[in-house]
Amino acid sequence: MTLAIPLTGDAVSPQAHRLLAAVRELVELSRGTVTVEAAAVPEPEPEPVPSGPEVRLLTGSRQVLLDGEPVPLTRLEFDLLLYLAERPRRVFSRAQLLAGVWGYERAGERTVDVHVRRLRLKLGASVPAVTTVYGVGYRLADDARITIMPHD
Repeated sequence: MTLAIPLTGDAVSPQAHRLLAAVRELVELSRGTVTVEAAAVPEPEPEPVPSGPEVRLLTGSRQVLLDGEPVPLTRLEFDLLLYLAERPRRVFSRAQLLAGVWGYERAGERTVDVHVRRLRLKLGASVPAVTTVYGVGYRLADDARITIMPHD
């Protein structure tokens, strides 16, 4: 019978020592042997590098560069993209985006939809920027290559 006990890390915990001692005692009572082998440590998988065009947000001059070429965005389109880029992997409702980007909640929530659509059109289909989370709102796309440059 083979019993494999995965022990991670360099140091073995006191609980693991007690478990090994108990197993060793049981095995020796039945005239077996205990061997301890180092487990193969799997190498961590490298982070996937997003592909596609890179978007740079130059916050000082409020410019957006798509692979080095300027993209003309309105003030609200720029603010919306910056707001999402500063908070990756978070989903925002339309009301949250109105409060965070526009600074008020009195406008209709469809205003956000219009600005997201225009932002997507200006960045082009090859740039995944804003993902729709149906029934909830919007978030920055996982594979978006957006770099925020505070000083340009």
